[in-house]
Amino acid sequence: MGMMSEFKEFIAKGNVMDLAVGVIIGGAFSAIVTSLVADVITPAILNPALKAAHVENLADLKTDGGILYGKFLAAVISFLVIAFVIFLMVKGVNSMRKKEEAAPAAPPAPTNEEKLLMEIRDALKNR
Repeated sequence: MGMMSEFKEFIAKGNVMDLAVGVIIGGAFSAIVTSLVADVITPAILNPALKAAHVENLADLKTDGGILYGKFLAAVISFLVIAFVIFLMVKGVNSMRKKEEAAPAAPPAPTNEEKLLMEIRDALKNR
């Protein structure tokens, strides 16, 4: 098998394609989460704390020694938002799967051969 055909087979596998889609969607999702943290959460929740610290941007928070802990806080908040959204997504998918699995299929009716074997068994028991 040539290298090109092996490469095509590798790329065509479902796992590789799923991973590629996940990475692309993850990159797009990152922009949404960044906007959510910077444009919604920070102004709505953190503005009072930022005003008390006399800082306009969370990333500008720093100690007297010059350590920028605001960037770290922004990264932690972003991580927590991403983790929570992923948790909600997984929980939703799992609940959908549980609903699908909850309805068990009815067992198939016995075949003629099985019925005959059951009759033979019952006849042997009655002897």
